[in-house]
Amino acid sequence: MNNSHGAVPSSFRDPSGFVFLWDGQLYRQVNSSYQDLFDLLMGSGLYHELTSSRLLVEHQEVLLPHGKQAGSYKIIKPEVISFLSFPYEWCFSQFKAAALATLRIQEKALEHGMVLKDASAYNIQFSDGRPVFIDTLSFERYREGEPWVAYRQFCQHFLAPLALMSATDVRLGLLLRNFIDGIPLDLASKLLPARSHLKLGLLMHIHLHAKSQVKYGDAHRDGERTADKEKTSGKVSRQAMRGLIDSLKSTVKNLEWNPKGTEWGDYYSDTNYSDQAMQHKMSLVAEFVDKAAPKTVWDLGGNTGVFSRIASQRSIDTVSFDIDPAAVEKNYRRLVEQKEQNLLPLVLDLTNPSPAIGWQNQERDSLLSRGPVDAVLALALIHHLAISNNVPLPKIAEFFSKTCSSLIIEFVPKTDSQVRRLLASREDIFPQYTKEGFEKAFGIHFNKVAAHPVSGSERTLYLMQKKQE
Repeated sequence: MNNSHGAVPSSFRDPSGFVFLWDGQLYRQVNSSYQDLFDLLMGSGLYHELTSSRLLVEHQEVLLPHGKQAGSYKIIKPEVISFLSFPYEWCFSQFKAAALATLRIQEKALEHGMVLKDASAYNIQFSDGRPVFIDTLSFERYREGEPWVAYRQFCQHFLAPLALMSATDVRLGLLLRNFIDGIPLDLASKLLPARSHLKLGLLMHIHLHAKSQVKYGDAHRDGERTADKEKTSGKVSRQAMRGLIDSLKSTVKNLEWNPKGTEWGDYYSDTNYSDQAMQHKMSLVAEFVDKAAPKTVWDLGGNTGVFSRIASQRSIDTVSFDIDPAAVEKNYRRLVEQKEQNLLPLVLDLTNPSPAIGWQNQERDSLLSRGPVDAVLALALIHHLAISNNVPLPKIAEFFSKTCSSLIIEFVPKTDSQVRRLLASREDIFPQYTKEGFEKAFGIHFNKVAAHPVSGSERTLYLMQKKQE
């Protein structure tokens, strides 16, 4: 966000309060209409249990210089997440972890006399490698006999994408860029293979749920208490509510995806680097990271995160992007296994990055609007952009000038075997793709701080600093 004051555009739908900026700091207003529920959240022990378990962001109650506004009960200052990601950027296991975290929160809320009124996937962010719920005002009082109002939303935001990614094609998670309110269950039901009807959880929560929506019509929306009567009629006991949560949890846990058979998932086992070249490249990247001394890093084309970890292991907040869902999946699984922090793997096509979407194109930020970042790693990337995707070097240089202050970038010449492979099946229409052409294009926006050949290869690694405008 570039503005130092004002409501955050993604926070207009909730009548309980809203998120806003003041002097560049993030706050949330709790409206007077939510006073009783906020007091219940804080007084019941639910807030303490969720924050102690790192399932909910912590906050502090504050007073601001502008004083109490009309309709305001309290102002809270939530813990800041270093980089906001969106569900269509998550790998399969991130999605699964986010779904299970949401269900654990619902379980704990029920134990304290509350329920989630909102099960949006956008309420989950990743911090220190773990999913955390960020909407403090998404809780309401549990009323005996009433169905879970967020059931349909959970199925559309979590279960449908996960089922499609698992049983049909992992890339179908990208449908959430088109369906900001979750994948419609009738569409998910049509796209899932016939064998999915044999799995009780998917049959109940997607296929039959979709049919009930057709039967009762689609006039109801999530957030209205009548919406879930599509699926549940009559009274729903606390025991039945727990049974529903257990069923959803079991269904999610049973969904699997094996990351294999993609173009870049095994990149490092199929690279033209010798061990010597790889070690030298890693030492150069480490040297350049130390010289740039960034607080935040984006690794664009991070693959499984080998070079991303050079930054994250220095306690630098690092986002590791890659186009390949298998590579990102492997990156995230290693993060979980090693309990790593300061690293966030995400799926991203740099030639078609996440756009600004939602109401007035302002609810979910584009990639560029979530920057700029202190430093970018662009390793073994430029030849794919320039040759595979026909992006001219001046355009690439301009893009990077908008994303970072420091740039650690690798130039791969046409004589490199990887570039020869790209050119083997197409005409060479890239006369400007030379080391000289590269330095000229990037020299418009950046100063060259250092340039070192990578030993055992024909590649050159550069450290560049953005020119002052």
